[in-house]
Amino acid sequence: MFKKLSIQTLFLGLMFLLQTAYAQENIENIDQAKITFEESTHDFGEITQGDKVEHVFNFKNTGKSPLVITNVRTTCGCTAPEWPREAILPGDESSIKVVFNSRGKMGMQNKTITITSNASNSPERIKIVGNVVKSAEQ
Repeated sequence: MFKKLSIQTLFLGLMFLLQTAYAQENIENIDQAKITFEESTHDFGEITQGDKVEHVFNFKNTGKSPLVITNVRTTCGCTAPEWPREAILPGDESSIKVVFNSRGKMGMQNKTITITSNASNSPERIKIVGNVVKSAEQ
């Protein structure tokens, strides 16, 4: 009976610690910034090979602390992002512009842009997609 009680006590103690850690994490997330995009994917449709196309992804800081974007990475050198370097206050809106250069590309394209920030939902990902076709001159 002593061993059984010890195992039960150990189990209950471990459950208490896990629940406390989970609750603490949720409390910390409540006070953090949160980046919320109007859309997570933009489809350019058909793009003529060699064209540069761009799209602006609008977002809002729906958290309770200033949002600071520290990095925006793309999966390809053909995609160039521009993002705000200043803090976005709670409730404020901003945007990330993405330019895709279709030179040398052909067929369906799916490019992921990864946004790293101090937000509770970091990293966040947005995408651009499109079908690159040959121009009439080719």
